[in-house]
Amino acid sequence: MRLVIATCSVDYAGRLSAHLPLAKRLLMLKSDGSILVHSDGGSYKPLNWMSPPCTVTMLEPDEAQTDAGITQIWKVTQKKTDDVLVVSLYDVLHDSEHELGIDPGLVKDGVEAHLQKLLAEQITLLGDGHTLVRREYMTAIGPVDILARDSAGAAVAVEIKRRGDIDGVEQLTRYLELMNRDPHLAPVQGVFAAQEIKPQARTLAQDRGIRCVVLDYDAMRGLDDADSRLF
Repeated sequence: MRLVIATCSVDYAGRLSAHLPLAKRLLMLKSDGSILVHSDGGSYKPLNWMSPPCTVTMLEPDEAQTDAGITQIWKVTQKKTDDVLVVSLYDVLHDSEHELGIDPGLVKDGVEAHLQKLLAEQITLLGDGHTLVRREYMTAIGPVDILARDSAGAAVAVEIKRRGDIDGVEQLTRYLELMNRDPHLAPVQGVFAAQEIKPQARTLAQDRGIRCVVLDYDAMRGLDDADSRLF
């Protein structure tokens, strides 16, 4: 991972256009070509980003750009959509590279781990004809919770959360991007499964073609008969 702190401006062109004016920011350039642009606020969310698969091209500024103070230009292109993110760097305050190695992925807490086990045992909750391939199917960036097949034999990747929010949808999106590069799996459908799914997460999932499934933990454990309840 390359970390750069610099005075920069950022321009994005794709389904919409966006511009970040000149300011000091943290740029995170990952080994998969993705980039995140952070300010010193806004919690964990970047101001702008480009998700993989993408390519990064380092360009030399032209004479007019050099006269304006630009020292480097990064052009990041999304391979699937042709969206473009252009970062114009002026003063570079810090530039370092770090080898992070393979991440083991997020360790589930007790409830999420149990939900995964129960859903693997009750895989038809995803739909009639679904069969389990395996739990913790490993990808290059970590394991997806469940890999299954639907009644037609198509691959289904399932990400499980207690409370489903936007971060969980983004995580599943990254898994799907990698898995769909495998000709033995593609096309891979995505299922976002949780006890509770926030409206924003559901909207984002639907926009990306990911199906949402709400899990009844008590019913799956046999502690509550959902069919016998009035409410």
